[in-house]
Amino acid sequence: MKTTLLKYFSILGLVLFLIACSTKKNTFLSRNSHALSSKYNILYNGGVALDKGIIDLKSQYKDNFWKLLPVERMQVTKEAVLPGQATTNPNFDRAETKAAKAIQKHSMNIAGSEKNPQMDEAYLMLGKARYYDQRFVPALEAFNYVLYKYPNSDKIYEAKIWREKTNMRMDNDALAVDNLRKLLKEIKFKDQIFADANATLAQAFLNLELKDSAVAKVKFARDFTKSKEEKSRYRFILGQLYEELGYKDSAFAAYQTVIDMKRKSARQYVIQSHARQASQFDFEKGDTVVFLKKFNKLLKDRENRPFLDVLNHQMGLFYDSGKKVDVAKKYYNISLNSKSTDQYLIASNYRNLATIYFDKAKYVTAGKYYDSTLVQLVPRSREFNFIKKKRENLVDVIKYEGIASRNDSIINVFAMSETDRISYYETYILKLKKEDEARKILKEKMAKEAEIKGTTDTKEGNDPKEGVAKNNSKTDALQTRKPAIETPTNNVSFASSNGGDFYFYNANTVAFGKTEFKKNWGDRKLKDNWRVAASKVESNPESEDDVADKDKVADEKKAKDEKSDQQYTTDFYIKQIPKSQTAIDSIAKERNFAYYQLGVIYKEKFKEYKLAAAKLEKLLDNKPEERLVLPSMYNLYKIYEIIDKDMALAMKDRISSQYPDSRYAQILNANSIGNSAITETPESNYDKLYRLYESGDYKKVLIDSGIAIDQYTGEEIVPKFELLKANTIGRLKGIQEFKKALNFVALNYPNNIEGKEAETLLATDVPKFEALKFYENKPLSWKILYKSDNPDDKNTKELKVKIEKFIKDRSMDKLTISYDIYTMDKNFIVIHGMKTEEYAKGIASILKEFKEYKIQDIAYVISNDNYKIVQIKKNFEEYLITKPSDPIVRIEPIVQPNQRERKEINNDALAVPNRATREAARNQKESDDELNQMPPQMPNEIASPQGKVEQGKEKR
Repeated sequence: MKTTLLKYFSILGLVLFLIACSTKKNTFLSRNSHALSSKYNILYNGGVALDKGIIDLKSQYKDNFWKLLPVERMQVTKEAVLPGQATTNPNFDRAETKAAKAIQKHSMNIAGSEKNPQMDEAYLMLGKARYYDQRFVPALEAFNYVLYKYPNSDKIYEAKIWREKTNMRMDNDALAVDNLRKLLKEIKFKDQIFADANATLAQAFLNLELKDSAVAKVKFARDFTKSKEEKSRYRFILGQLYEELGYKDSAFAAYQTVIDMKRKSARQYVIQSHARQASQFDFEKGDTVVFLKKFNKLLKDRENRPFLDVLNHQMGLFYDSGKKVDVAKKYYNISLNSKSTDQYLIASNYRNLATIYFDKAKYVTAGKYYDSTLVQLVPRSREFNFIKKKRENLVDVIKYEGIASRNDSIINVFAMSETDRISYYETYILKLKKEDEARKILKEKMAKEAEIKGTTDTKEGNDPKEGVAKNNSKTDALQTRKPAIETPTNNVSFASSNGGDFYFYNANTVAFGKTEFKKNWGDRKLKDNWRVAASKVESNPESEDDVADKDKVADEKKAKDEKSDQQYTTDFYIKQIPKSQTAIDSIAKERNFAYYQLGVIYKEKFKEYKLAAAKLEKLLDNKPEERLVLPSMYNLYKIYEIIDKDMALAMKDRISSQYPDSRYAQILNANSIGNSAITETPESNYDKLYRLYESGDYKKVLIDSGIAIDQYTGEEIVPKFELLKANTIGRLKGIQEFKKALNFVALNYPNNIEGKEAETLLATDVPKFEALKFYENKPLSWKILYKSDNPDDKNTKELKVKIEKFIKDRSMDKLTISYDIYTMDKNFIVIHGMKTEEYAKGIASILKEFKEYKIQDIAYVISNDNYKIVQIKKNFEEYLITKPSDPIVRIEPIVQPNQRERKEINNDALAVPNRATREAARNQKESDDELNQMPPQMPNEIASPQGKVEQGKEKR
């Protein structure tokens, strides 16, 4: 009987179990069984993983307090997670897996409706996991499914909030605003859901730049949230909003509410609230005593140690605003040494230090701090570009200050007597020894601290090297202005790790001892006289390469030690002093040019007029070369006009009396500007003159550019006119005058593109052109020249008509004619396109002898290459009188063709006189018949009107 009952009960139990496990039967047992399994098994584990992932996410997130904080602490990365790719946080992956498992195994979708009451929570967890994993489209699908399938769920409001958060992440802010406004009308209870809905709506308003609307919603979120962290965050955001809207008193009060929360608030919000209040402090009218008392107390508080970078930065700003820059520098450096993780705070410290040195005219030091600032800023940001431009302006200053300082030192030492040199270097060596000794002491101190730290880390089970690295980071501040000091590589403590004091109780110290022994002695057998070299273990002998490498390292170390020892002797330095006066003169010349450049840079770029005057006055005291004297005097006159009117008048009289015919004297006496003063805009006038320059009207360009320079003195476009005038002078007056004109531009506008271009031409192109000599190395093209004084006189016009008639009659399509300017009063009519000298002479002969032309002017036959040299150097007369014995090829007189040649020329359309020449002409390549004169065309960005417009826009 009992067996039968047990059998029936077993069958009944099995049936009940099967009924409970079924997802197709809508029974009380099935619903509660699946709900229980979902909630307390799968969803519980998924919720634990989700909560852990959120904690990890918030701990990794770093707020940027320099900008308006987002409502939600979550950093969205731009890189999308591809299918099959591992997620950044495995906890969210686990939560998603658990939610999916709960849906797959326990969903009871019967007759179109869900019977398991836990499925809405499963889908909500699925959406949250995807949201935090930054897969917003799948997350939106999960939230929409909850709203679609479970309209009566108790999680419906939460699902709607998460849906709108997802919409905002997908930049659908306007849609989120509409939906959240509707949701707030539906919510009946002012609880956490109400606070979350208002916070989410506030973020949507912030995304849409509607800060006024955001303020009201942040207040609601602040008042109804139950989370203390959220409460403090919302209060801080409210203060930031008030500050951006210009309500300073309200902002100060909002920050104070964060401070009053004390330990109920996260410490970072409290410290940043103090910092924001400090930024609103009126340094002129505020109570500085109260301010200093407050921040000194904050600095002493042990709880604030992680935020010393922020507090010290604010103290630096306080003293900086009070013009106490020395104290400000101290606090900025302390803030830097706090090893802050806030990159913009580090950049601000470096930038402020750079500004302090810049204002003190210590531009070399300021440049170094600007370099450090750029490293910390986001590339291509507005502030980055501003600092970069400011740093680029210091390049020339740093360069020329270095040249001036170095060369002054060399010249001063050269001028000393032998006794004074020895005394000078002995003093320097004593100073050097003190610095080296200080470095040595610091190095030993660091090594001891590293050993102590290594012992501590070993006892705690950590890597000793990691402890050394942390310790070394604390000493970086002591070495900011000195060469880097290498710490010992073997940072192992000699203290016992297991309680004993004996050396060999510690395995680390034993290993260290073995390594040091092998390093000093190599492998040795344990026997008597083990120090003898022959006692080395012969097994595993070193290769020749290893021996060579060790010898090389030993030699380098020996050489380094010898050099270090030599630095403590006076002979080491005295031997490096130049011995010849020629070398010193070259150094002095370089030094003088550096002083001139510094004077102009300080005057033009930085408006440091006293510093500029000091540089130029010192330059004149050094008796510089002639080309620097007059420009220096003129720049001093312009500086004195600003700082000392009497000295300006004296300098003007000095220039006018000593250099009456110079351009500077003419500018000062205003001789150039008269009735012809230009009234059009500088840009349009430059465009017009440049077009005239391109068309070859050099004479008019030269005159009008001089007038324009006088008219526009002091404007940014003047350097362009100057360079255009210099190029025009080169076209009309030759290489020597071109050189002088370029020198004028280079010296007067060293910081402009035009000045640098002129300096480049002087250094590279001009020497090449000066070295050119006449030659004839089988030229590919020849020309015929006729002199002309005026293009409009009767003789010139008749000459051109006859040549054009000749070309037309003979069908000489490859011949061309041009009117080339040579100098201000001399020009050439040029026939181009002849491939051989004999061919050119034949044409010249026909033009002279044939009755239909009868040109009586002297024809000069010249190769294309030599014609270029003539135009560059303006030395046509020298070309004509060159003797045959000279290396320069002399122009032969034009030979009259004989009867046979005349007939041949007449019948064969001026064929070349002999067969060999004709054969050579046919084999020649087509040459460039266009005149390629010197000076070369200016670069487009400097000379072209378009370049001027673009440059002007950039400057504006």
